[in-house]
Amino acid sequence: MKTFKTEQEEFWASEFGDEYINRNQGAQLLASNLNFFVRALNKAGKLESIKEFGANIGMNLKALKLLYPSAALKAVEINPKACLELNDFIGPENVFQGSIYDSSVEKPVDVSLIKGVLIHINPNMLHLVYEKLYQNSSKYILIAEYYNPSPVTINYRGHKDRLFKRDFAGEFLSKYPDTNLIDYGFVYRNDSAFPQDDITWFLIQKNS
Repeated sequence: MKTFKTEQEEFWASEFGDEYINRNQGAQLLASNLNFFVRALNKAGKLESIKEFGANIGMNLKALKLLYPSAALKAVEINPKACLELNDFIGPENVFQGSIYDSSVEKPVDVSLIKGVLIHINPNMLHLVYEKLYQNSSKYILIAEYYNPSPVTINYRGHKDRLFKRDFAGEFLSKYPDTNLIDYGFVYRNDSAFPQDDITWFLIQKNS
């Protein structure tokens, strides 16, 4: 049996991660994601390659494929069931099945993306995920998560220590002084047309 460094990894690789798949798919989510990326990547210009960390079954990548049909897509995903769908969508050669912590740094892509994943990372391991986002990007990093000015832990569907809110983008920008924030925004869960789950997004440019 696969061993993980944290309880959070085991949580998402197992049955709860399987249940998440069933709750997070469908035409409405795809439409909302499409609208989201039109806004969040507006200042990024033409993109030829994108890598998502924590891609699940690829609902974000499917929206991005509509926006950037010729872009090369890559994914990192810990849940085996989700990876089966990713393999069918972008090819197994473009999918790393396993923990973000164990994923390799390949040829940098135009955008390294994480959306709704940092909130589920063990806070002691965030620095490793920030490093993966940084190293895998040649131009931009898109961070889209719940925001809070100071770190807080919130009960998540009856589970403790599974959801953490903080200023992820602020920490990233402080850690890497050769990056700068070029755009940001918020999408409300009760948006009448294209809801997202109260996500605050930050588009960060890498200057080196």
